[in-house]
Amino acid sequence: MLLIAALLGPSFGETTKEVKSEGKDIYIAVDLSQSMNAFDVQPTRLEKVKFELKNIVEAFNSDRIGLIIFSSEAFVQCPLTYDQTALSLFINTLNTGLVPNAGTDFGSALNIALEKLEDEEGAPVSQQKSKVMILISDGEDFGDETDEAAKKAVKGGIQLFTLGVGTENGSKIRERNGYKKDRQGQEVITKLNSQSLRKLAAETGGNYFEINESQNDVNRLIRAINDVEGEVRDSRQIDASANKYYYFLAVAILLLVLDSFIRRKTLRV
Repeated sequence: MLLIAALLGPSFGETTKEVKSEGKDIYIAVDLSQSMNAFDVQPTRLEKVKFELKNIVEAFNSDRIGLIIFSSEAFVQCPLTYDQTALSLFINTLNTGLVPNAGTDFGSALNIALEKLEDEEGAPVSQQKSKVMILISDGEDFGDETDEAAKKAVKGGIQLFTLGVGTENGSKIRERNGYKKDRQGQEVITKLNSQSLRKLAAETGGNYFEINESQNDVNRLIRAINDVEGEVRDSRQIDASANKYYYFLAVAILLLVLDSFIRRKTLRV
């Protein structure tokens, strides 16, 4: 009976417990230049990114996540939010027609992330922990401000992770009337430039990950972000009853031990 009582987990008395709420602020910057329509990663680079973004969002459901879209310019598509439904809707609508396509500039995405990752009271980012940015692109950077923006990210304490999408062989860029051509009428072949993304990650103390035809590092990316220490957002004391099962368990064990030492005389008829 005592063992059964212990299994039921009897709770009585009162105790105070501290409960902490921790989380991260994560901005995901997605390259929407026309080269993201290449299909060396099936079905296209962008469609593959949209699929994996939903897995990333789901993995960090207790953190605030925002979405930045960029090409030659950068825009906040979704501010930091806990609302996964809203994030999923914004992810579903991503397409290369949402931003001007005059080349790709990593610097514009970095600068707007730095600006938005300031806290509400205007304190510098360097005073905050757990500020994370994920830059997703095929690596074709034509911006002039990337190096300066990377230095600001380091100074601001942002944990930067880069995710390259594409292959070294590359592919053509599908358009409505065929394939994209250059000014000489030749079909454009776009290739993954992992070097620029690796360089950016190295300069900011972050890590580079890749999605190609035979490799998908999204799970590794999620694990790396999980290793970033979360910031305590809320701490409070709550009253809780303590589980006192061990009292009943101790008495039950004592009785079992006594039972093994006590000898009984039996009478046989």
